[in-house]
Amino acid sequence: MTLQEVSAMVESIGLPYCYYQFKTGPNNPPPAPPFVCFFYPNSDDAMADNINYARVNALVIELYTDDRDFILESQLEAVLIAHNLPYTWAESYIDSEQMHLTTYNTEVLINA
Repeated sequence: MTLQEVSAMVESIGLPYCYYQFKTGPNNPPPAPPFVCFFYPNSDDAMADNINYARVNALVIELYTDDRDFILESQLEAVLIAHNLPYTWAESYIDSEQMHLTTYNTEVLINA
């Protein structure tokens, strides 16, 4: 996948989304949940002949909701499955924001 294809995949979930965090300010508040953030926290490139042969990026997709939303989770998981991306997930609750967070972890092979 290209980085643009990953963005298009996240966009296809149909929720407000951003890379890493929303740019907010006095005239630009963050969206109300549900929304999605995604980012690449690290890489685990395949190496051969003393070069980075294939770019393998970890991909984290975070789903923020007011209450745990199993339907939205299923829709997001269907997008990952449709793109042949195996994933793991974890759930947490953010007390200070009173939001549920479901985090999906996968890896993508990045093409230029």
